[in-house]
Amino acid sequence: MTVSTQGHSDGNVDPREVQRFAEIAETWWDPNGPFRPLHKIGPARLSFIRNALARHYQRDSGGVRILDGLKILDVGCGGGLICEPLARLGAQVTGIDPAEESISAAEVHANINGLDIDYRAARIEQIASSEERFDAVMCLEVVEHVPDPAAFISLCATALKPGGLMIASTLNRTLKSFALAIVAAEYVLGWVDRGTHRWDRFVTPDELQSALENAGLTDVRFEGVVYNPLEDRWSTAADTDVNYMAAALKPHAT
Repeated sequence: MTVSTQGHSDGNVDPREVQRFAEIAETWWDPNGPFRPLHKIGPARLSFIRNALARHYQRDSGGVRILDGLKILDVGCGGGLICEPLARLGAQVTGIDPAEESISAAEVHANINGLDIDYRAARIEQIASSEERFDAVMCLEVVEHVPDPAAFISLCATALKPGGLMIASTLNRTLKSFALAIVAAEYVLGWVDRGTHRWDRFVTPDELQSALENAGLTDVRFEGVVYNPLEDRWSTAADTDVNYMAAALKPHAT
């Protein structure tokens, strides 16, 4: 895991990554556009999030508004693909992203659908240094795009209330992920643009667990997200070799 931000004058943000997403921000809500993989994987990610939050906050996972009363922060929210379903489940959602173009796209889509979501062109550093704290913090498909994942996780943990839950999703750094997430997805199938991912920035579960625990989080749980080509569908599974998700608790002070 990269642990140094030296040479990155913009802090723990890669300006090239921000610019790349900004350039295609108008396509966030096109299910057949550059973000098609996120649209396809969305139901599986949401299933993990629903179940983790329902279990943690002792809610009925089958309820319509199971997140009522919860303040949730989505870090690197992009166009709001996860913010909107969380808001529909009753959560008070704040979405932040360093790309103003993505935030604009998110705001437009939320307004069209009558959803009250607090979108901000901001970085996690700004939230962590404020007094705002959240019941849950999401960082989905973000840690593999930042120069220093451990520092990023630490800032996300700071934004959590004691007793809160962090949920992350990312890509494992294995030969299997290189073959499927880069060679197949970028060069063979063309699911995403070439150069979208850097395999050396993928984060193993052990590395992510270490970062979470070093940030003071406990009870880390992992679950894989796998693709079924016959059904063209993603689902949660035990296999964490490529895509996976994690949930971790911020304990109350003792």
